[in-house]
Amino acid sequence: MDYIIRKMKAFEYPFLKDFLYEAIFQRDETNLLPKTIINEPALKVYIEDFGKKKDDYCLCAEVDKKIVGAVWIRNIVGYGNIDDETPEFSISLFKEFRGYGIGTDLMKEMIKYLRNNGYKKASLAVQKDNYALKMYISVGFQVINENIEEYIMVNYLS
Repeated sequence: MDYIIRKMKAFEYPFLKDFLYEAIFQRDETNLLPKTIINEPALKVYIEDFGKKKDDYCLCAEVDKKIVGAVWIRNIVGYGNIDDETPEFSISLFKEFRGYGIGTDLMKEMIKYLRNNGYKKASLAVQKDNYALKMYISVGFQVINENIEEYIMVNYLS
């Protein structure tokens, strides 16, 4: 599959609503959460006023001029927060574009961006049975903490 990865433009930030919803790991595909779930305070912090915080940065994947995935960072108090200096990753792809390596390439490009811009580490949270866990490990994330449902992971960028 041919795709390009590029910086998301500010006028495209509203697409992050769709990608935030897609980022929610839903075990039961026959009983999906309502899309309004992204308005919950614990979730909307990932996209609300995106582009206005110092560390907000987003890359997207494009197939045939359509945005099909995104990876973005923010320095927020989210599920994967470890301190007030470390940006937290969010990533998702539309279902039909998963399994082609696009997510891995998005992660690698964001890691490269973070390294080139002097970041020391990045974090994320992932549910323990999420298929993406293997991909996060493959790009350098390691588990540093956990709770009942999730691993807290860090990529030490140096």
